[in-house]
Amino acid sequence: MNDFLFRMKSFLGDEFEEFLRFYSAENFRGLRVNTLKCTAEKLKSLIGFTLSPTPFCKDGYYIPSGTEGLGNNPLHHAGAFYIQEPSATSAVEMLGVEEGDFVLDLCAAPGGKSTQIGAKLNGTGLLWSNEIVKSRANILLSNIERMGIANAVVSNCHPDVLCQRLSGQFDRVLVDAPCSGEGMFRKNDEAQNEWSVEHVKSCAERQLLILNSAKNALKSGGVMVYSTCTFSQEENEGVITKFLEENPDFELEDSGVTFGRKSLEYARRIFPMDGGEGHFAARLRKSGKHYKTSVNQNFSQKPDAKATEFYDSIFKNRPFGENIITAKDKIIILPKALIFETKGLPILRAGIILGEIAKNRIEPHHSAFMAAKPDDCVSFVDLDVNDKEIKAFLHGEEIPISSETKGYTAVCVNGMTTGFGKASNGKLKNKYPKGLRTLK
Repeated sequence: MNDFLFRMKSFLGDEFEEFLRFYSAENFRGLRVNTLKCTAEKLKSLIGFTLSPTPFCKDGYYIPSGTEGLGNNPLHHAGAFYIQEPSATSAVEMLGVEEGDFVLDLCAAPGGKSTQIGAKLNGTGLLWSNEIVKSRANILLSNIERMGIANAVVSNCHPDVLCQRLSGQFDRVLVDAPCSGEGMFRKNDEAQNEWSVEHVKSCAERQLLILNSAKNALKSGGVMVYSTCTFSQEENEGVITKFLEENPDFELEDSGVTFGRKSLEYARRIFPMDGGEGHFAARLRKSGKHYKTSVNQNFSQKPDAKATEFYDSIFKNRPFGENIITAKDKIIILPKALIFETKGLPILRAGIILGEIAKNRIEPHHSAFMAAKPDDCVSFVDLDVNDKEIKAFLHGEEIPISSETKGYTAVCVNGMTTGFGKASNGKLKNKYPKGLRTLK
């Protein structure tokens, strides 16, 4: 730790004392509104405490000191918000995602930045979220599902292999690189214990390798953002400078943001005295003329009649499109924009699972309901966040329901889907996944 502080003093000079003052204060905590499911105004009216805007993202807010138990809040289960360190939202703002874009998040777990991208895409284009560590990839998938993102692919692949296979396919690529985590020291003792000058240098070498893999996935004229949650110059300015020296077809460009402070002319740095735990991000553009990918809606495989009949029995107007396939025991609706060959890639999920085939019946899947709006569902019940019934449902209990309600029914919280059950005789049999249920 002494070596770290010595380096920071040499780096910050006259600002070092201010850095120490903020560094010894309370951690910054925040959340980001998931605009796929909720507006900021709606969340403010329901959350039960005051939300103060952060400077890094228009949908980002500071959480008041002492706020506890947000993970058990029904609104969290419904995907209304993502608990996210405030400055961590900065990189996606600099990426400049537009609807219809094909976007690759190469080092995506646990999913904060991927779900932020998914909200900006608003159901259009394609989000490809990758994580090389399998256990972390599963957490990423869970968050993609909770936030109701239907146009995503989640993979567990080595960056070099993935970017070679998907060469030139993406309008935008985010590389939130594994780093020494100096911006995480205040809330992560493990990051602090692992730190050393040698670790910083090895991280910088790995980061440059990842960037040189990521560039291959980018279209001509496309945008790539490199970000870290560390203060180290070797891992930030050093990696960008080296990458630009090795890749003259890329240039550093202005992302148009004003938060934090400038570095390398157009890159941005965030320190605790800037309102966040710490982040660095730089926006790079590849030379050449950019083009948008045309999505062909004529799917090569005609869906099974039983699958479409089941689809229509629980959802109206086929809200996730009709790119339906059956893979082993699962009926999957692929993203409309998944137009390139993916065979052989380790994909955890593409799109949503509509249902699972069990003997002579099809059982709906949680992910389909999470991606649906109430009006997409043939049957739904809408509960208030403070109702005892929603707390009982999230605990895995059977709840009372109108006797007129029959069959598979979406359970909503103030207009946001959070799961489903099967209604019969005035009761809703609980189908909320056991691994997601609350303990009290």
